[in-house]
Amino acid sequence: CMSLRLLPLLLLALFIIVIEGTVANRVIDTHKNFIRNKSSSTMSTNGSKKRVSIQAPADAPTRSKAPPRRSMGPRQQSLPAFTPDNYSSDEDDKFFHGDKKNAAALTTTTKKKGDDDNEETTPGSGWTNGQVPPQFTPTMTLHPYTRSGRLMLYSHHRRWINFQSSWSRIGKGTTELDAVHKESSSGQSIMTGCLIDEAKTVRALVAQLCECFYKHGWATGTGGGVSIRVGGPSENRPYRIFVAPSGVQKEDMVGDDVFELDMERNVVAPPKTPMLRQSACTPLWYVVYKRVPSAMCVIHTHSMYAQLATLLDPTEKSDVIRITHLEMLKGVGNHSYDSVLEVPIIDNRPTEDLLAEQLDAAILKYPKCNAVLVRRHGIYAWGDSWEQAKAQCESFDYLFETAVKMKGMGLDSGVVPVSGTYRDEDVEMDDGGSNSPPAKRQKTEEGPAFNGSSATNNDADLECSDKTDVPIVPRDSKVLLLDIEGTTTSISFVKDVLFPYVLKNLESYVDKMTDEEKKTTLGELIADVEALDANHVVKQMNLQYTIIDIVKALMGSDVKATGLKSLQGKMWKSGYASGELVGHIYSDFLPMLDWCKANDVKVCIYSSGSIAAQKLLFKHTEKGDITEYFGGRHFDTTSGSKKEAASYQTIASALGVKPEEVVFVSDLEAEIYAARDAGMRAVVSVRPGNAPLSVETKKEFPIVRSLLQLCGNAN
Repeated sequence: CMSLRLLPLLLLALFIIVIEGTVANRVIDTHKNFIRNKSSSTMSTNGSKKRVSIQAPADAPTRSKAPPRRSMGPRQQSLPAFTPDNYSSDEDDKFFHGDKKNAAALTTTTKKKGDDDNEETTPGSGWTNGQVPPQFTPTMTLHPYTRSGRLMLYSHHRRWINFQSSWSRIGKGTTELDAVHKESSSGQSIMTGCLIDEAKTVRALVAQLCECFYKHGWATGTGGGVSIRVGGPSENRPYRIFVAPSGVQKEDMVGDDVFELDMERNVVAPPKTPMLRQSACTPLWYVVYKRVPSAMCVIHTHSMYAQLATLLDPTEKSDVIRITHLEMLKGVGNHSYDSVLEVPIIDNRPTEDLLAEQLDAAILKYPKCNAVLVRRHGIYAWGDSWEQAKAQCESFDYLFETAVKMKGMGLDSGVVPVSGTYRDEDVEMDDGGSNSPPAKRQKTEEGPAFNGSSATNNDADLECSDKTDVPIVPRDSKVLLLDIEGTTTSISFVKDVLFPYVLKNLESYVDKMTDEEKKTTLGELIADVEALDANHVVKQMNLQYTIIDIVKALMGSDVKATGLKSLQGKMWKSGYASGELVGHIYSDFLPMLDWCKANDVKVCIYSSGSIAAQKLLFKHTEKGDITEYFGGRHFDTTSGSKKEAASYQTIASALGVKPEEVVFVSDLEAEIYAARDAGMRAVVSVRPGNAPLSVETKKEFPIVRSLLQLCGNAN
C-alpha cells in the first residue's frame, strides 16, 4: 500500500530529470555552435593567424538546430568559456569575448547618466573602489590569463579597498631627498559623500588589512587587530572609529564584523554579525588616538620578531630597544638612516586593558617613536593614515628582525658602526684658512633641567691616540670649571635613573601634596605649557591640564621648563632622602677632588641642571656627601646659555678671575667652543656613552678620558 502511494512521486522525479537533461544538452549544443561559428569567421578574415577551434566529431549524430532564444538584451548574451583549446595569441588583442562593436554597444547601454566619461583614467577608480569596468560585468568577462587582462588590471585598478585615490609616504612640503619624513600625503577623496558608503568601505578595509596581517603571520590564532579613524575637525564632523572584533579568525573577517564607535567608545553602529565583542585592544587604541592627535590608524600585531626584540635584553629590565644605521629607519617616521631609534618596551599584563596606563606613559616619554613594544607579546604602531600605519608597522618589523639576527651574529643594533658607513667628518673640508669653529657641532637642548641624554657608542674617541696638550692644575690654572653629565657623572644617569623616578612616583607624590601646593604647582606647569611655541607638539595634545597630565607631556617631549624643573627637584630631594636615589660619580672624580683640595685648586660646577639638583646629586653619591669640595661654587643656566660665550665670561667675573685663568671641562662640543670663544682653556671629556666627537674637535681641543689627567706637579 505504501509503495503504491510513493509511485506517483517517483514518476514525477523521473520526469523532471529527463526534462533537465534535455535542456542541458540544448545549452551545450548552442555553446559549441557559437564557438564553431566564431572560429570559422576568424579563419576566413585572418588567414595568416593560426587558430584552434572546437569541432564536433565526424561521427557525431546530427542534432536538430535549437530554437532561437528570445532576446533579453545585451546582458543575456552567452559567452565562450576559456579553455586551453580555444586560447590563441590574438586573445591578447581582445578584452571582450565578442566583437568590438557589440562591446561598445554594451558599454553605451550600461553606462549611467552622469557617469564620468573616462572612468578608467579617474584617479583611484579601480574595481576595488567601487568602479566596476564593463568587462567585469556578467556579459563581458575579462580573463586574467591574457596579457591584455593583466595589463588593464595593473594599469588602473588598485588592489587595496580605499577611500582616497592615492597615497605617498612623502608628505606635502617635503621631497624624496629629505632624510626624515614625518607626515604622509593622500590624493583625492573617491567617496560619494555618503557616510553609509564610507562606513561600508572602511569596514571592508579593516577586514582586508586583518587578512593581510594574518598572511604575514602577525595575526594568527585570532590575535592582533586594526582600528581606523575617519572624520574629525578638519572635515567639520565628529570622529568615527572602526574597530575589529575580538576572537574571530582574522583571515576570514568581513566588513559586517566591524564595530563603528565614537570618541567616547559609544557604539554608533554595531556589526551585522551577531554575538561579537569589541577587540580587547580597543582601550589601547583610544590611548593612542587621544595622545597622538595626528593618528588615524592603530595596528596591533603579534609579530614574532616584535616579541623577540623585547627579549634581546636577557634581564628583561630594559624599557627601550635602540636601533641605528639601518636604511629602513626611514620607514618608521621621524628618523633617518643614521638616527638612533628608541622603541619603548612595556611589561605585559594578564589583560590588555591593564596596559593602558603604561602605554600612555611610554608615548609621552618617547614622542618621536610611532610604536610601543609589549614584552613577550607584540607591538602597537600608528600613523596619520592607514597606509602610513601599515608601512611603519612593516618597517618596524623589518628592523626588529634585523636586530634579532644581528644579536645572533654578535652585533648590537644600537651601536654606531666603527666602519663600513659613510661619515661627513671623513671628508676634509677646505675652510679657507679661517679660525672660526666648524658649523657641525653637537646638538643640545638648552634649559633649566639636566640634558637627560642617552648613551651612545664612542669607542673611537676612547681609543684616540692623538697627543694633546692637556692643561695641568695647579701648574696652568687654579680654577677648574666642570660640567656634570658626561664629565663627573654618567651621561645616562639622568635619563635612565632620575627621569624614570619622577614618572614612576608622580601620582603618589601629588597625592601627598596639600591643596595649596597643588594649586601653586599646577599654575607653574600651565605657565610652562603656555610659554611653548604655538606649533609645539605638547600644545597639539589633548591635555587635561592636571599636574600629572602636564608633567608627562612635558617630560615625554623633552621640554625643560622652570615649573617642571622645580617639581622634579622636589621629587628628587625626596628620593635621595629616602635612599631610593643614589647619585652616580666616576671613580676618578673623588681622587681628583682630593688632589685639588690639597693643591688649593678651586673646583666649580656649571650644569644645565638647577643648582639645587646639582647639590642633591653630590650630597647623595655612592661615595657619600662630597659637596664640601665645591665651596658653594655652583652655576646653572641662570648665568646664561651654555652655548653662549657671554655665560662663561659672567661666571669668570663671579669667581673674580679672568676667563683665561679657568679650565673648563665638558663632553659637549657646543659648550667647548663657547668656552674657548670666551677665553677659557677648554678640554673635552670622553667617557663611555658620550656623543661621538667630530674630527675637527679632536684636532683642536685637548682630550681627557679621566679627570686625573688634569692633575700634576707644579713643576
